[in-house]
Amino acid sequence: MYVITGATGHTGNVIARKLLAQGQTVRAVGRSADRLKPLADEGAEPFVCELTDTKALVRAFSGARAVYAMVPPSMTSSDYRADQAKAADAIAHAIEQAQVKHSVSLSSVGADKAEGTGPVAGLHYLEQTLNRMPELNVLHLRPGYFMENTLAQIGIIQTMDMTAGPVRADLKMPMIATRDIGAAAADALAALDFNGKQTRELLGQRDLSYTEATTIIGQAIGKPDLNYLQLPDEQVRAAFLQMGMSANVAELILEMSNALNSGHMRALEQRSAENTTPTSFEAFVEEEFVPHFRGKSISA
Repeated sequence: MYVITGATGHTGNVIARKLLAQGQTVRAVGRSADRLKPLADEGAEPFVCELTDTKALVRAFSGARAVYAMVPPSMTSSDYRADQAKAADAIAHAIEQAQVKHSVSLSSVGADKAEGTGPVAGLHYLEQTLNRMPELNVLHLRPGYFMENTLAQIGIIQTMDMTAGPVRADLKMPMIATRDIGAAAADALAALDFNGKQTRELLGQRDLSYTEATTIIGQAIGKPDLNYLQLPDEQVRAAFLQMGMSANVAELILEMSNALNSGHMRALEQRSAENTTPTSFEAFVEEEFVPHFRGKSISA
């Protein structure tokens, strides 16, 4: 049996469905029974709990062949790093108590650094916490910049007729679709061909700058002259707070953006067939961005 934490999220949902399609037994862990229902309808065993509830996680992980471990995001947390640590500690303790031998964790490019990377420093903590368990074989997946992050540009395009953010316009980043992360994790869980403590970067189909991504978006939505503007931190901070993000999370995201801009946070592996994933940004824009953009336009 496989246990998938964050089973209703972008990556966990893909993992659970792929394993179920292979005839595997899956226990899907999430915070909402309603959101877990579609997976339950496909044959997964739903398990409702918070990922900081150690006792519940011990029960969830009991009998597991392997666990997919991830720390859920919370954009309104007043102490995001502390919340990350609580979840990481609970997951690690439950893995140890349930005597699970294999785990795949969702980490990030930049998790090699202990500090100065915003929320990614919490994923460094997750990696180190799991690495301290001598009996656990663990593979830490370190994906690049989520393509889904660009969906936040929809409102900016509709109000400002441009894309904008804190990242340098010319900074090339490995952009990846979360479905490709889920597919890679599902493959690793099905094979369980890793031993000891390993990391693997996932670098998307190719590196792109926000200028290049904006050109692709503009062509797809009928705005060929769309441009990207790097905004100063104070303007970005104000926008984040207006969106309902906590001040703590806003500061951490700005720290991460500055780490990307400076090169403090970057991919370590050379691009290869093993760390390149199939979904192009053009495909993501056509299949995900454009429908969301049109849906928001209709409702606006």
